[in-house]
Formats: sequence, structure tokens, C-alpha cells
Amino acid sequence: MHASRGRSVGLGLALASAFAFGGSGVAAKPLIEAGLDPLHVVWLRVTGAALVMLPVAWRHRRLVLRRPALLAGFGLLAVAGVQACYFASISRIPVGVALLVEYLAPALVLGWVRFVQRRAVSRAAAAGVVLAVAGLACVVEVWSGLSFDAVGLLLALGAACCQVGYFVLSDHGGEGEDTADPLGVIAYGLLIGSLVLTAVARPWTMRWSVLAGSADMNGSQVPAALLLCWIVLIATVIAYVTGVISVRRLSPQVAGVVACLEAVLATVFAWILLGEHLSAPQIVGGAVVLTGAFIAQSAAPKAPSGPLVSGGPVPAEGELSAGHSAA
Repeated sequence: MHASRGRSVGLGLALASAFAFGGSGVAAKPLIEAGLDPLHVVWLRVTGAALVMLPVAWRHRRLVLRRPALLAGFGLLAVAGVQACYFASISRIPVGVALLVEYLAPALVLGWVRFVQRRAVSRAAAAGVVLAVAGLACVVEVWSGLSFDAVGLLLALGAACCQVGYFVLSDHGGEGEDTADPLGVIAYGLLIGSLVLTAVARPWTMRWSVLAGSADMNGSQVPAALLLCWIVLIATVIAYVTGVISVRRLSPQVAGVVACLEAVLATVFAWILLGEHLSAPQIVGGAVVLTGAFIAQSAAPKAPSGPLVSGGPVPAEGELSAGHSAA
């Protein structure tokens, strides 16, 4: 009963994280169209969230000495890496293609769990990943613009690999006796990510005046500062906190599948708030993604009684995710 309740809470947190992350694009696009460079929006997002989380970082300052590798990895991969690689990739290949490649991360997580951690993966979980990826192909309508660029595709794959690092590091931080508090990991990850992105985005060249005005959202004028607050507080702080906790309550592969809903939610938000209508294939694809997420979540692995994979015993679900997320 307790384990079932924990998985239900984890699923709810993962959905909340997907909802928060999914709303980031709707708030960011008007700012970009108003004159801000995409990388500057990313820098504002991460740096603003880092400042909000400063009190948390101070409270968990011992983490710097206890888990420096975890903090550095989270900041470089889960924060700066995903954002920088994705925005660099969409400058060379269609957004739909980049998004689909990035969301191959759940499948890559599944490979990590099976072949690196040597944990058994249920067929249902694998089927859920396949369905989710297939559904995403419909959601982003990948067939509408396939102008392949080798560098662009490698950058998108880099974003996917960084996202894998996010899920794996989130889960790894809850293992063992020296458990790292997820809030502390997020706070320092954002601080490190902000420093890295400062060198990449060069915010001193940004058009700061845009933030003092308004941005157009489907014919309505919305204060740019309000959109920025949404991106920082909801789409970053709340999204990362609920995400990291959900990974530890579920597992990297299940949370990764649920995170795929971000693309579906982002499309729905764009339809409602930006007037970007959904096509029939996108609606069907969204249903397929939801189905895949449900199947993966329903496939809770049973605790193994012995070595299921050559190389040693496979830990039970609770042993891997002692505690539990984030994008």
C-alpha cells in the first residue's frame, strides 16, 4: 500500500513537472518575438531561478564538499547542457526534428538501466517508451520538414544525452547513506548552469529594454516581466523541484516517459494561448504518448529474488529510487 501510494505521488509530481516545463515555450516565444535572443531567454530563466534558490543553496552549502561531482554534473548536463544543445540544434535543423531527437532520452535511459546498471526492464515499460516516441513523432509532425544537417542532429542528440544525465543524476542523488537533498542539488545545479550559460549567452549584449515593455500573445499584450516571472518561478523552479522528487519516487525510465508529456502539453498550450492549432495527427500522437506513459507507469517491476542479469543481483525498485526529478 505504501509503495503504491509513493508511486501515485511520484506520478502526480512528474505530471506537474511536465505541466510546468510545457508552459515555458508559450511564455518564452512572445519574448523572443519581441526581440530577445533565445539564448538570452534561457540565461534569464536559469539565472533568475538560481537567484530564487540562493537561500536553499546556502542551507545545503555542505553539499559542495560532500557531493561536488553530482552538483557539477547536474549543472553542466541537466541545466546548461540540455538548454544549450537544444537551442544550438534548432538553429540548424527543424524544431520538430530536434524535439523528437531530444525526446529519445527515455529510450536512452532505458538502455542505461538495462545495460549499464544491469537492471531488468519489463517489456511493458519498453513498449511504453516505443509508444511514447512514436506518438511524439506525430505530435511534432516530424515528416513536415526533414532537412538533415549532421551537426544539427548531433547537437540534438547531445541534448538527449544531457537529458539522460538529468534523469540518472536525479536518481543517483538519492542512493546510499549519503543521500543528497534534491533541493540542494537543484539550487547548485542552477548556479553552475547560470555560470556556464553566462559565458555562452553573453547577457551583456541583451536588449534589456524588452523586459520593460509588453509582448504580444495571440493579439493580447502581456507584460514581458510577467512572462519572465512565469518562466523563472513556474517553468523552472517548480518544474525542477517536482521533477527531481518524482524521479526518486518512480524510476528514471518511468519518469522519463511521463516527461514526454511536456511536448504534448506544450502543443496544447500553444493551441490555446498562441492560436497554433493542433492537426489531426498531433491529436492522435498526443493520445499515443499518454497511452505509452500509462503503460510504463502501470508496469511496476516486482522485487527480484536473485540475480536476474549476469554480473550480480538486480536491486528492487525501492533500492534504486530511495527517496526521488526535473527540465
